[in-house]
Amino acid sequence: MTPPVTRDLTVAVFVTRRASDAEPRILLHEHVRLGRWLPPGGHIEPHELPDDAALREVLEETGLTVELVGDQIAVPSLPGEARQLVRPAGVQVVVITPDHEHVDLVYLARAAPDAEPTAGRWLTRAELGDPSLSLTAEVRAWCEHALGRQAGEDQGHGNHRVAPIRSTTFDAPPVR
Repeated sequence: MTPPVTRDLTVAVFVTRRASDAEPRILLHEHVRLGRWLPPGGHIEPHELPDDAALREVLEETGLTVELVGDQIAVPSLPGEARQLVRPAGVQVVVITPDHEHVDLVYLARAAPDAEPTAGRWLTRAELGDPSLSLTAEVRAWCEHALGRQAGEDQGHGNHRVAPIRSTTFDAPPVR
């Protein structure tokens, strides 16, 4: 009998920025074990919200504080009311081994124009073609999507910018 497939929830965050006089750039970092360049990302910890995991992974892997970009109802959450999370740009299943998969929530994010990572590097669209990056077709497609969205937002089209998501704790009213 084939063992059941186990699955972990993960995040991948495609971070863009535009310096004042430059084309949009995307942040990737080298994943040494896999031998290729990837966006920041990793496992969602138990009891962690996906938005918080996305922000944490970017900070841990690159040293940057970023804002998630995506659809979100712009209503402040009050104690006892639903907290609005940023809708991921995509959800995909990544086969890690024949019996283990990652359910990957893919986010788009924006960094400040002068942000410099402690790890990784900013790449232009043209630099994504560098064979030494060993980008998969899937990562390249997400990079192109994120850069296209950044360019559209810079021109005032399709702006879905939201404030940085921060964890908030409060005492929820008792359920009766």
